[in-house]
Order: sequence, then C-alpha cells, then structure tokens
Amino acid sequence: MVKEAYDGPILEIDKLSISFFTRLREIPAVMDFSASVMPGEALGLVGESGCGKSTVALGVMQDLGKNGRIVGGSIKFKGRDLGEMSDEELRDIRGSEIAMIYQEPMASLNPAMKIGKQLMEVPMIHAGMSEKDAYDRALMVVTDVKLPDPKRILNSFPHQLSGGQQQRIVIAMALMSEPSLLILDEPTTALDVTVEAAVVELVKDLGKKYGTSMLFISHNLGLVLETCDRICVMYSGEAVERGSIEDVFDEMQHPYTQALFRSIPLPGADKNARPLVAIPGNFPLPHERPPGCNFGPRCDYFQAGRCDQGVIPMAVIDGNDRHHTRCLRYDEIDWNAPMELADVKTKGEVGDVVLKMDKLKKYYQVAANAMFGGGSTKVVKANEELTFEARESETLAIVGESGCGKSTFAKVLMGLETATEGQILLDNQEIGNVPIEQRTTKNVADVQMVFQNPFDTLNPSMTVGRQIIRALEIFKIGKNEAERKKRMLELLDLVKLPREFANRMPRQLSGGQKQRVGIARAFAGDARIVVADEPVSALDVSVQAAVTDLLMEIQREQKTTLLFISHDLSIVRYLSDRVMVMYLGHVVELGSTDQVFSPPYHPYTEALLSAVPIADTSVKKKHIVLEGDIPSAMNPPPGCPFQTRCRWKSEVPGGLCEKEVPPIRMVADGHQLKCHLSDEKLNEMEPVIEVGVAAE
Repeated sequence: MVKEAYDGPILEIDKLSISFFTRLREIPAVMDFSASVMPGEALGLVGESGCGKSTVALGVMQDLGKNGRIVGGSIKFKGRDLGEMSDEELRDIRGSEIAMIYQEPMASLNPAMKIGKQLMEVPMIHAGMSEKDAYDRALMVVTDVKLPDPKRILNSFPHQLSGGQQQRIVIAMALMSEPSLLILDEPTTALDVTVEAAVVELVKDLGKKYGTSMLFISHNLGLVLETCDRICVMYSGEAVERGSIEDVFDEMQHPYTQALFRSIPLPGADKNARPLVAIPGNFPLPHERPPGCNFGPRCDYFQAGRCDQGVIPMAVIDGNDRHHTRCLRYDEIDWNAPMELADVKTKGEVGDVVLKMDKLKKYYQVAANAMFGGGSTKVVKANEELTFEARESETLAIVGESGCGKSTFAKVLMGLETATEGQILLDNQEIGNVPIEQRTTKNVADVQMVFQNPFDTLNPSMTVGRQIIRALEIFKIGKNEAERKKRMLELLDLVKLPREFANRMPRQLSGGQKQRVGIARAFAGDARIVVADEPVSALDVSVQAAVTDLLMEIQREQKTTLLFISHDLSIVRYLSDRVMVMYLGHVVELGSTDQVFSPPYHPYTEALLSAVPIADTSVKKKHIVLEGDIPSAMNPPPGCPFQTRCRWKSEVPGGLCEKEVPPIRMVADGHQLKCHLSDEKLNEMEPVIEVGVAAE
C-alpha cells in the first residue's frame, strides 16, 4: 500500500466545538477551536488539565464516546471531513493514517500477548502484509526506537519491560504503518526525566525520518519548545494564542500565556528575590464559565464592560507568521514591562543540624523466584552508605531516577522501615532502628511527609477539618476539642485555604487544594522535618507555583527542615539550598545548589541536567542522551554503579570503573563526588546550561 504525497494541511481543524451531554445539561468542552498541521510539522497543544487538549485529540480520532458530540465546525484530514466518513473509512484511517500514543503505555498493550505479535498485527490487518514481512518490519521499527536486543524484546511480554521500554514499544506500534499524523497525549508524563529526554529525542528523529506530522499534547512548555515547530495555548476550552514557537515564547500576546511563563522556574530564578507568581483564582468549571473572556476573572489586564461582553474572536497579529491571540487588549498592553515584583522574601537563617545520617544502608531480602516463593533469596541493595546532615530552615533536595532509593530512604526516616546498618540521628537521638509504632509521639510529629499524589492520602469519607483534627489528636495537641478546632482553622489559614473548606469532603477539592490539606496535616504537629516526596509533580504548572511558594513560606515561618524529593531539576534549582544526587542506592554527588549545577559534575548529574526541558529560547543546553536503562538494584553492575551508561568511562585508565566502587572525594568545600575521574578531567567539564546565550 503506497500512500500518495499530500501537500495541503494534513490536519485542519476549523471552528471546532465539542460538547458532552448529561441528563441535566450540555457541557461545552471545546469552543471555536481552530488549528492546522502542515506536512512534517509538529504542533504543540499546551494548557492546564481540564482545558480541552485531550478532547481535541479524541475529536480528531472521532472517539468521543456515547456522550460526546461535535456540535460545530469541522475536522479535515488531508482535505476530507472526518465527521462525514463511514465507520469503515474511519477504521482504515485510524490505524494506518492517524495513530495516537497515550499517556499510560500499558493502556495500549495487551498484557497476555507477546510484543512481537502485537506489533505484527498492525501491518497484517491494515496493509495485508504476510507474517514474515510483518516480523521483519517489527524488527526494524523496534531497532528504530533504540531498544536493546530487539529479538528478545519481540519475544517478551509487556510486564517484562520497564516503563520507558513500554512507551517505546507503543511508539513503535504507532509507527508500524507509517502514519501521516501522530497524536501524542502527554507521552512522557509517567517517565523519568532522562528516559523522557531519550523518548523525546526519538520522537523528533522519527518524525524527520518518516516525515510524520505531529500533534503533541503537553502541559510542559519546555518539552514543547524542544519538540515542536508551532504552539497553540488553550485555556478553558478555547485556543487563546497560537503561532510559531519563537513568536509565542518571545513575543507572547495573551495574558494567560504570560501568566503561565511566570509560574515556572527558569534557570537563574531566585526563590527569595523573584518568587514564582501563581495565577490568582481557580480554573472555571465548564458550566460556570464567565461571560466574555474566559480568563477575565484571573487576568491582570481585565477591563469591566469590555472584557466581559460577548464573544471574543481570535485576532491576527501583524507582521508575525500565523500568530493569533484571543485578547481584545493585546495591542494596548506593554508586554515588555518589568514584572511587578512580588514581595522579596528573606531567607530564614540556616540553624543547627537537626538530622544526621551516618553510613545508612537499607537492604531487602527478596525470593529469587518471587512468584512461587521458597528457594534462594536475593538481596536488593536499595540504599548504600548514605551519609549527610540537614539543618534547621534548610531545603535539601534529593534527586535521581525512579529506583535510585529516594523513597526507600524516606521510609526509613519516617520509621515505616528500619535501617539495615548505620544511624539516623534526630536531634542527636538514634531513630533509624525504631519502627514507627515504637517512636514517641513527639518523634512521629517531628518527621512528617507530604506525598506525591494528594488523592491517595485523604480519607474520602471524612471532612477536611476532621482529618486535620484527627492528626492533632494523634500528636496530642490541644487540651480539648475547641482548642483543636481553633488550631485546625489556623492550619487552613497557614496553607491559604478558606476556613469554610473545613466542612468540605475531599472530592469537592481540586488537586492543588487537596495537596494543601496534605501540607496542613503534615504541619499539624509543628514538624521539625518535612519530607516532600514529589509534592507537585501531579499538579498543573500554575498550581505548582502556588504550592511550592506555600511550602517555602511555611518553612520561613516555622524554621522547618525540608527534604524535597524530586526529579524536576528546574524546581530543585529554584527551591533548594543543597542538592543530593542519588543513583542506584549511592549518593553520587552532594553539594550546595550552585556547586551541583555548575561543573565539575558527576557524569550522572551532567546527564540529568541536560535532560531537563527548559522553556526559554535564550538558554543554550549541552546535549547528552543516556543510553540504556537503569540497572536493577537486585543485580547491580560491578564497580561504579553508573559505569554501564557513563560517557566519560573511557577517560579512566585500566578499566577501574568496572572493578571498584569509587571513593567519596571532596572537590571543594562541602562538595563531594563519587567518581574515578581525575581532577584534570573534572576541570575540563563545561557547563551544561548557559543562560542568555541564544540556542543555535
């Protein structure tokens, strides 16, 4: 089956409106949305969750379920209206011409079927290919998506692959029939930043190789900058700005786009001198949208009587290539005016050491044959000799890919697990071997945790106020119910939630509001140390800014020690005083934020920094993509844990990296590395991120 070349727009969406119908009402999800994708072009669709990005994608796939309907406008694919096609025509187009990659790779894979068979189905069904040709094609595509040992992979089941490998297989499956349009819906959200960098690199290369046009849906502006040619920003069901990446990033013409950029930490931003600015107010629900401009109630430039009247059309911006904005005042606003500075915050003085870890190890015994138990056991070395200290009012960030031992160490600190060896001292008192049931109330209250997913940590059948009071009861705070209630209301004030939220149930709260309740609960017992485990990764960018700022503010008031576990290095750079980089249970680098973010680096830190997508066209970044996956903690490589993926290994003579674990060495005051590289080689390292140098 040869596909004829098509030189018009591959995808043309014109004034599209999509609604969902419930028994009570029609809920408009997308209104008056227009966008086009030319051959070989990648269009990024950006916005917060609930703005209608995925609904647009499902509209293109004509897969809106029973309740969804296109109520206006059209979607044309290669000049043909998808809405007028029969089911049979759509079926043909869906697999062979338009392919979609979802956020969660397992949603697209059959767990009971080998990978090879799943891939071969695509060309056998859509192109009538023979089994042998289909196998050869599958082998070629799996090699294209840079998976190791392709034949073994084709013979594996999905559960035998890591998340990054599964996502590559889904990409391979989408490419099997060489589609003209690839829709990617947040394809890397669930992946580690280094794996994300490799997958994004792959998508870009394959787009060029196959000449595929792409619709890339994401809430990560940095990722869109790195992958797309054009961008369309959505807010509450409407496109509010669209244009080329350069036009929108450097000459934005819509207040919402500007507000989005102000809520992400860019390199060089200082949390005290330039705090992130969160967008005020909340995202409107679909049936409660304001009259006129949807963004009006949250906009700094709102004018009553103008911005709240009638329908606001898209306006063309003179002189720029296909750049449009949905703002009545775009030519009256001074877009280059300096931002009104939020209050400059003073950093709390870093005090005495509160927490000290000394040669902490945590090993697990695991049955070698986990399914049937019995037989030999293997040891999983989750943490290897962690030594560090954290002080009052200090933020120590702990970064690394999943499986590096970050959360294990947090569990030992919390008392949910006990240490295998070594000590944890809290105010000079040993707690590493004391499980949580045996800890004093004060010790439990002193070390608290804010979890990644706010949905899992609240009791769905208890009001918000009751859940905070419950924590106060456990920590024995307040003499009676009245005192606890008063303290609970003060905690709601502390996390900037209205007091009336005390009577609400968790389901009535948004993700960001739930996370604030989690923070209020963590601080209920005046915690000395708060372990924040990826506390903002499940939240939208604008909400992230508000929650991070809140954590910093509470820390300033309460002199809390914050251990911030994250893989998002832009937030880490903005927030933390010191950074600890972990890889496969080892601390490979530890130092102040400035030391860790400038050379010399541990080779792993260098790769981590290069992998972070940055939403700034003036930043020049060194390009390092890690090959291979993280080895298993059950079967770590000999010698240095990072040697299987290290690009500097050849610089160390005598194969030392493969034989010995490197010693910890000080490269500057307070800055330690675990690496065999010589001082001369370390001094040759160049900065990965340079600010103010236009990217070439």
